[in-house]
Formats: sequence, C-alpha cells, structure tokens
Amino acid sequence: MANNDAQDLGRFGYAQELFRSMGGFSNFAISFSTISILTGVGTLYGYGLEMGGPLQMTLGWPIVTIFTLTIAASMAEMCSAYPTSGAMYHWASDLGGTATGWFVAWLNIVGAVAAIAGINYSCSQFILPFLDLPSTAGTTFALFAFILVVQGILNQYGVGLVAKLNDVSVAIHIAGVVLIVACVFWMAPTRPASFLLEAVNSNGRSPYAWAFLLGLLQAQWTFTGYDASAHMAEETEDPRRVVPWGVVMAVAVAGVTGYAFILALTFAIRTIPEALNAKDAGGNAIPAAIAILQSALGAKLGNTVAALVSMAMWFCGLATVTSASRTIYSLARDNGVPAATFFKRVNPKHGTPGPAIWATVCASMAAMAWTGIIPIVTSLSTVAVYLAYIIPIVLGFRKRKEWVGMAVWNLGRFGPAVNLAAILYGIGACVILTMPPNELAGKTLLAVLLILAVLYFGFVRRVFKGPEWVRRD
Repeated sequence: MANNDAQDLGRFGYAQELFRSMGGFSNFAISFSTISILTGVGTLYGYGLEMGGPLQMTLGWPIVTIFTLTIAASMAEMCSAYPTSGAMYHWASDLGGTATGWFVAWLNIVGAVAAIAGINYSCSQFILPFLDLPSTAGTTFALFAFILVVQGILNQYGVGLVAKLNDVSVAIHIAGVVLIVACVFWMAPTRPASFLLEAVNSNGRSPYAWAFLLGLLQAQWTFTGYDASAHMAEETEDPRRVVPWGVVMAVAVAGVTGYAFILALTFAIRTIPEALNAKDAGGNAIPAAIAILQSALGAKLGNTVAALVSMAMWFCGLATVTSASRTIYSLARDNGVPAATFFKRVNPKHGTPGPAIWATVCASMAAMAWTGIIPIVTSLSTVAVYLAYIIPIVLGFRKRKEWVGMAVWNLGRFGPAVNLAAILYGIGACVILTMPPNELAGKTLLAVLLILAVLYFGFVRRVFKGPEWVRRD
C-alpha cells in the first residue's frame, strides 16, 4: 500500500519525503483536535449566550454544523482528487492558476499562524492559576512561548508521536463531554426544556435576528482547522479514501459532541447575567462556561472542567502547528516562500519538515507579541482560513467536470448542490465575521491582502512558477 501511495504522489511530481505512517483514525484525530470543541465551547460560549440567549444555543450550533458539513464534504472531494500536503494550495493552483494558489496558501498560513497564537495564549491564561502564578502579561507570554516551543519539539520529533497524542486528544475531548453532561443531569439543578427557546439579547443589539446571526460566530470560530486531515495526506495511508472521511467525520463528531456540551451548559444556567458577569477572587472575568459549571457543580468540578479545557487547548495548538507547517513545507518545495531551499528540508531521521515547523512556531510567537490581543488573532484566523476554504470550492464548482473524475471519494449527483450551499454559506460567514463588532478582523485582513499583493506583484511572480505538475499539465 505504501509503495502504491508513493507512486500516486509521484504522479504529482513529488518524492515521498515525509513518513507515511498515519492511519484513518489518526487522520481524523488531527482535524478533530484542531476543531477542539472543549476549547471552542469552553471559551466562546459566553459570546453566543450574550448575543442570542438560550435560543442561540439551541438552534445556532446545529445550523452551523449542517452548513459546515457542506464545506467539509466539498473539501473532502478535492482531498480525494489531490492527495497532497498543502491541500487548498494545490487545488487552487490547478483550478485557478499560480497566483490564486499562492494567495490561498498564504491565507491558509496566516490564518493558521494567528490561530496558533490565540489558542496557545488562551491556554497559558487557563494554566497560570493552576500553577499559582500571577496572571501578568510577562508571565502569560513566557508560558505561551514555552508551550509553543514544546509543541515545536514534539512535531520535530516525529509524526508518529504527534498522531498518538492526537488520538489521546480525541479520548480526552469525548470523555470530557460525557463527564460534563453526566454530572450536569445527575448532580445539578436544571432548567425546564422551555428555557431552551428563550430569545434573550443581553447586549442590546437590535433587531434580535441580527444579534442571532452574530451569535452564530460562536460555532463558526470553533469549526475551523478541519483541513488538517488534508494537509497530512502525504503522511496517511490510502489518502484518496481515508483523508476525505477524516475531514467529514471530524466536523460531524465535533458537531454532535459539541451540541451535547452546549445543551448541558444551557440547562445548568442559574441566571444569564450571573453567567456572563462572573469574576474570580482577583476580579478577573471567568469564561461563562466555567462560571456555569462552577455554580452548578461546585468549584472543584468547575476547576476540573477548566483543566480539561486547558488540555484541549494544548492538543489543539499541537495539531495546528502540524497542519500549518505542512502548508509552509508544500509551498517551499515549489519555491513559493523566501529561503525555500531551507524551508523545504525534511529531517531524514524523523521524516518531518523541521524548518517549516520552527517557522510556524516563531511566526505564531511574533504574531502574539505584535498584537497582544486574542480577539484580533482569533477573528483574523477564522476569516483568513475560510477564504482559503471557499476560493478552491468556487473554482472547483466552476470546473467540476475537469477534476471530479480523479476523486475516489465524491458526492456524485449531489455534488453541485452541496458545493453551491457551501459557497453561499462560506461567503455569508466571511461577511458576518467582518461586521461590527468584528470589523477589526476585516480591516486586518485587508492589510494582510495588501501586503501579500505588494509582495506578489513586486517580486514573487517573477520567480514563483507554481507546482511543477500544474505547469506540466
């Protein structure tokens, strides 16, 4: 099987440099860990509750899950047709040309780097109280940097180790949700079912429908990173069949388990103001999800959940470093980044792209040092990544007949309808992601696009020719 996969990769003009040792479960696990429902729901629940109240929790998550599955399924088809590291970079290059592929690759890189910064900085904020250390900017950044370095070392050491850690991450996420749901319905006083249908807007936005749409971002921010399975295609056995299922199942399982977590939290709310305005003894705001569980189950169990969320964040950061480094590596081997000869190197002993891994770590550290604000990197990461998702799907929809025959895993006659739904939803999500109060993400993205345009048209287009297999065709 490994030889057949290597020969298949050879048709794209690439040698098998990365170790191909990942099975189907581990491929699913890396995307599931990157989505990280404990991280997303644990830290963003309060945003959705503030915007739309219990009704937001009841309807918002399943709506976003269903439409995100259309994006995941559309991407899965392309994973099957193009089983290469870099994923969207190659899809866009083949279907839209060299310039489009380069811009999509960099949108993916910028989004992933920003996501790593936000995830690991939040992780450091959660961990500091357990270490009994002061939550100053200096100590938080020092712990953040330490977390990043450890994740870099583990990624450098080998994909096999990272795959096993992501397998553990799946168990922690699912066991954590089961524990929370069981404790809430067994130990805590719960609200009647009618409470789930209450439309409450706690920040005064009008009309309620607009607040509800903004509240959908709670789930949208969580449902990112499921392209990680695609980036590991050159390290996965039988990728044309396995990788697409990794992408789709990661979203589906996260949708079901995340919804169970959200419903348990909503049933356990005492009062909405109490959940949204909770503070610790030092006067620092407590995430609404943690505040609800501390109130419903007591401080010890609430702190246990906080510890689970911290672990989930760490696994999420680890998996995202893996994913982002493969995009940098893929672009570097086609000479699409500065010092490409260095960044496309693969460690012969461990089969990992070491320079690309450490470039990811350093860039994430620099992004957090430059901005210092989690909401900026979080919003920028989401809108950048979703543009990187949607652009290849739009191109693939227009030229579907040219590539779908290569996809062993495909949607058949339902494909065009699913692709169209994914495109419309993706565009709508990107618009909402840049609307007030999130306009800073749009302005930051415009600045990033301007910088990329100057670099490309001023220098890159004279030296970058795109993937050789695209030029060859």
